[in-house]
Order: sequence, then structure tokens, then C-alpha cells
Amino acid sequence: MVKAVLLERLWTRMNERGDFPLLSQSLRATVAAMGNDDLDFGALVQVVLSDFALTQKVLRLANSAMYMAFGGNITTVTRALMVLGMDAVGHLVVGLKIVDHFHQSAPRRIDAKLELNRTMLSGFVARKLTEGGDVRAGEEAVVCTLMRQVGKLLVVFYLDSEWDEIRVHLELGATEDEACNQVLGVTYDELGREAATRWRLPDTIRTGMSRYDPADDDGQPQQWLRAITNYSTEVAKVLTSPELTDDARAAQVADLARGYSRVLATDADALVQMSLAIAREEADDGVMREIVELHADADAIARSERLDPEARIAAGIADLRALPSDSPFSTALTLVSETVLASLGFARTIVFVRRGSNVFEARLGFGPGVDDAMPNLTFNAAFQPDVFHLAIANSVGIFIENARDPKMIARQPAWFRASFSDVRAFVLLPSVPQRGAPIALVYGDWLTSQEPRRISQREMSALNELARELARFFSPASIEAA
Repeated sequence: MVKAVLLERLWTRMNERGDFPLLSQSLRATVAAMGNDDLDFGALVQVVLSDFALTQKVLRLANSAMYMAFGGNITTVTRALMVLGMDAVGHLVVGLKIVDHFHQSAPRRIDAKLELNRTMLSGFVARKLTEGGDVRAGEEAVVCTLMRQVGKLLVVFYLDSEWDEIRVHLELGATEDEACNQVLGVTYDELGREAATRWRLPDTIRTGMSRYDPADDDGQPQQWLRAITNYSTEVAKVLTSPELTDDARAAQVADLARGYSRVLATDADALVQMSLAIAREEADDGVMREIVELHADADAIARSERLDPEARIAAGIADLRALPSDSPFSTALTLVSETVLASLGFARTIVFVRRGSNVFEARLGFGPGVDDAMPNLTFNAAFQPDVFHLAIANSVGIFIENARDPKMIARQPAWFRASFSDVRAFVLLPSVPQRGAPIALVYGDWLTSQEPRRISQREMSALNELARELARFFSPASIEAA
């Protein structure tokens, strides 16, 4: 039951971002085309041609030295499919679509970008391991390796508060599986397999992305896939661990190579040299270099930006202004919610959006208890003597410093008290266009379990500016689509 509830919340959160259904549709179309026994390339050609970057990668692969015997100078995707084979191109498409989805969805948080880059690095290791062999098996191995990480990526990208809780458990000494089960009720591996099932990926992918157990190695092809998937994942983890010295990193890679050399049919020393060479190559201009820079940025943030909420709000405003006005309203809502949540260390954020002329309803929220409370977070715009109606009657936000004061409790609507009885302090920020009534109300709170906090005048001014900027994305059509 816990697993079902968690999965439903995860899929709902992904759909709220707007781009996830497009990924699912694209992956399913690709897999369906791969399973076409009549060799009708049309469906897969259409998937490839819909993405310029993908088209170029397919053509480059078909024109690589490995395929010069087929005549070279391949200029059409149809001819590339004939040379490479449906499965090889299909797996290449699946891998690129997954990586591209998370690139496009990437929040500003550094830890999310680090996890994505670590996943990409594991894919590079898998591709290097399979170079010179069957391209179909190689691309299949890359997809299995990427999918091995998808469960973690889904959590870090879409379940912000749960990801933070998991990291706390890890810092206290829990294993990754223990932390995931405590917070989510499922492991990352289970989430990844669920995603593979929803995307209707082939059985070979679902089998190959599982953990490799040397005790169960029966020499079957799926064991080779599992071994590549696990070796690539573990090597990427070692290569990107900032606390390791070069000698310690090399020693850990050597241990991994000795454990996997037999099943991968590769000499252990050759595995070590190949793995460390990837780190050196990438350090010049690639994912490893970006990982190093992200680690440095994270250290800088830990020292300074965490202490400067105003700077973090300003960064959110800049990101919001960089969005085109015709961007999905849901994207703007997510950006504002994340900025408010992170800037002042709030426990929860909720955005209420005006529907029609009379009702404000919660449209998006982050934090403990929010998902369960969302259906009840609705209020009529007609005046009532409470703080929410005071907020929508103003053009600037209000800060309630002591929400537990009896006089203040009396000014809180019943629906709010019933949903959130653990609030220490909260802020309400109306989003008001240049003309007209508020179109949204942004809420953020601190809980009684947190230390008392205040919002300075400069911070409140920055929050008001952020809320005003949200109004730029409002239209009745965008509200319905959000």
C-alpha cells in the first residue's frame, strides 16, 4: 500500500512538470517500432527525425569507422537503420531520450545535476566497455546502465523533500536501501523497474538493469548485461567521490576490476586502465570536469549562499525572467515554489491559483503532508475575516511570525487549521498583475519543530518581486492547462 501511494504521488508530480508524458510517449513509440517484425522503419525514422541532435548522432554512428564496409557517406536515417539495425538505433534513441529528459527537467539544485552527471558517466563507462563489439549489445548495455540510475534520478528531480530526508539518513550511517525504505517504502531499484515497466521497455532491459550477483552467474547473456551495468555504476561512483585521494580511487577501481574481470572477459589491469583513462579524458572537457566544478560550487554554496536568502531569491527571479512568457504555467509555478522553499529553509510551500473569479485552489506544493492535504486546500475569494483573505486583498505579502498565538489562530480559516496544526510561522505572497485581482497566492511555512525565524524587510521585498513575476505567465488558458 505504501509503495502504491508513493508511486502514484511520483507519477502525479512528474505529470505536473508537463514534460514527462512526452518522454513516456516517445519511449513507447520507440519500443513499439523496435518490436516491428515487418521491418517497416517508418515509425522509428519519425522518432529520430523529430530530434535534430538525435538524427546527427545516428548518422555519425552509421558513418563511423566500424561501418565503413557498408560504403560510408550515409545521409539518411532510413539507410542508417538498415546498416545499424533496428535494435541498435532503438536502444540509442531510448538512452538519449532519457538523458535529454532529465537535462531539460534539471532544477537548479546542484545535487540533482551531480546525480545526472554521475549517471551519464556510468553510461560512458558502459559504452567504453563494449566498444568494438556488437553495437546492438553495446547500446543495450548503455540503456541498462542508465536505467539502473533512473530510480534515484526520479526521486532527486521530483520528490525534493523525500530526497533531503534520505540524505539525512545516509549521513546518520544508513545504507542507501535502508534510507530509501525508511523514507519511501521502496528502493531506488524498485522505482527504476517500475519506470521501465511503465515505459514498456523490453524484458532484456528490465532484466539487465538489475543487480549482478556473482553467486547466481549462470553464464546467460543477462548476467553479462547486469555485470556491465553494475561495474559501470560502481566505477562512476568511485570516480566522482570528492573525498577520495587519487591513490584510494585507483585502489577501489582495482578492487572492482578484479571482481568483474571474469564475467566481463577482460583482464583486470586493462579494466583499471580503461576506467581511469575515462576520468582523465573527461577531466579535460566533459562530464567529469563539470562534476568537479559542481562539487566546487556546492562547497561554495555551503559556505556562503546558504547564509544569504536574498541572493537565492534573486537567482530565482532571474531564472523566472529568463523563461519565455509562453512557457507552461506549471513550469513557472514549480520554479517559484522551489525558490521560496530553498531560499529561507521553509518546510513547505504551496501555490494557490485562482480558478474563475471566485475560488483559489492549491495547484502545486512541496513538503511534508502537502500531497495528502492538497484536495482540501481550497477557499472562496469572497471576503472572510481571516489572514488568507487579508493577503489576497493586498498587493504585497504578509508574514505571520507566531502562528500559534491564540489571537492568530482565530484568524486562520478552519480548512487551514485542520490540515496544518504544526505551523510555527508562515508567509503569504499574492501574485498580482499590473491590472486586476491576484491570480495566485504563494504560501511558505516553518514548523514548530524548527528554530524560530524571521523574514527581513529586504527578503520580503525580494519575495514580493518573485510573486509579481509569476503573474507574467498567467492566462485563463494556461491556468486550465497547468
